[in-house]
Amino acid sequence: MEEDKREELLNIASEYKYGFITDTKAYKKVKTGLDEEIVKEISKSKGEPEWMLDYRLKSLKAFFELKDPSYGPKDKIKAVDPKKMCLYIKSTDSVKNKWEDVPSEIKETFNKLGIMEAEQKWLSGVSTQFESEVVYHNNKKELEEKGVIFLDSDTGLKKYPEIYKEYFGSVVSYNDNKYAALNSALWSGGSFIYVPKGVKLDKPLQSYFRINSANMGQFERTLIIVDEGGFVNYVEGCTAPKYSDDSLHSGVIEIIVKKNGRCRYSTIQNWSTNIVNLVTQRALVEEGGYMEWIDGNIGSGANMKYPCCVLKGDNSKGLVISVALGSEGQFQDNGAKMIHLGKNSSSTIISKSIARKGGIVNYRGLSKITKQATGSKSSVTCDTLLLDPLSKSDTYPLNTVSNSSSSIEHEATVSKISDNQLFYLQSRGLSEKEAMELIIMGFIEPFSRELPLEYAVELNQLIKIELE
Repeated sequence: MEEDKREELLNIASEYKYGFITDTKAYKKVKTGLDEEIVKEISKSKGEPEWMLDYRLKSLKAFFELKDPSYGPKDKIKAVDPKKMCLYIKSTDSVKNKWEDVPSEIKETFNKLGIMEAEQKWLSGVSTQFESEVVYHNNKKELEEKGVIFLDSDTGLKKYPEIYKEYFGSVVSYNDNKYAALNSALWSGGSFIYVPKGVKLDKPLQSYFRINSANMGQFERTLIIVDEGGFVNYVEGCTAPKYSDDSLHSGVIEIIVKKNGRCRYSTIQNWSTNIVNLVTQRALVEEGGYMEWIDGNIGSGANMKYPCCVLKGDNSKGLVISVALGSEGQFQDNGAKMIHLGKNSSSTIISKSIARKGGIVNYRGLSKITKQATGSKSSVTCDTLLLDPLSKSDTYPLNTVSNSSSSIEHEATVSKISDNQLFYLQSRGLSEKEAMELIIMGFIEPFSRELPLEYAVELNQLIKIELE
């Protein structure tokens, strides 16, 4: 019977490029369920300070009190019950700084994903998370020489508790929404980055998140602080095997961009379709600062993600460029939020969505220019390409201007591939498949051109695989 089940899982996994399953033995694993005892057990095993345990317990209470979102993939969210999942699995006894110290089966997983090759070629530092904890972390020497801190979040809390106490939860509160509360109660892993004044990193930093088990929850927490005049380019990727049971990924990303600083956060979300992905991403941008979210959403069965910039300082800027691909059984509810508080602040949202085989892709956005944010501008463009009559797309923009010297531009289109375009390209010698690929790659070009070259190539390959 076990062999039959295993064969079924492998057959399901074979449909998805990253769906291979790794046989591993957990170093530590909590029992299935969600209560105060489990939260205390997680905190105790990490050796956390008392204030963090109090924060976790307060967050757990908020999770039980807050309601599920009243929009998006409601049925898929209700079908996932954290109380029936394993919410913490630790795969190794500690974070390894040498690749040879990582267990062989986990090394094999990340080698298949190409993480180590990427580290050697073009990264300043890399962090890899397997299940609930980071298993490998390494920085190039140049980071230490420049005074940059790049650690997994658990180590960051231990080494820099004062910084954590000041900034943790300052951008995304524990009671911001139901799943931010769940993350705040159960968070484990993620990245902690501090870029000193005036330091600009030429090469990206990367974290990679892998869920390997069925019916589990992953709750990484990332905190990034870019000091005055600094710059960091952070790239994140994620995959999981495809099981018949759903799992939950609920991350929280908090970013603080100080005066004249700049942060670019790029994500390629490629979870398997049995993952429900509920993420809160928000940046606080001070005077002259610039925050960029480059957000790709290809995987997961249900996805809710709205990168946000709170433009607090005068002359601050925010940018979100996103792409979403919704195929059979997928519900992509994505968008962006821009909240203007500073004078002469500016924001740009560019959203590209593709739906096929009955997939759903929604744009849900907010552009809010407050009364004090005089002289501000916001531009929103959201375009959807429907590849068949079964697929669906809706746009839910909320745009408000509360002063007479500011402006918001909003443009939205829904279209299908034109027969004239196909005819023209086919008349130039391309097959119908090649012509469709060319049109779709051109459609998402504003997104892919913003990625590092290796990620742009990988994104194009992933979309081609999906289309086939």
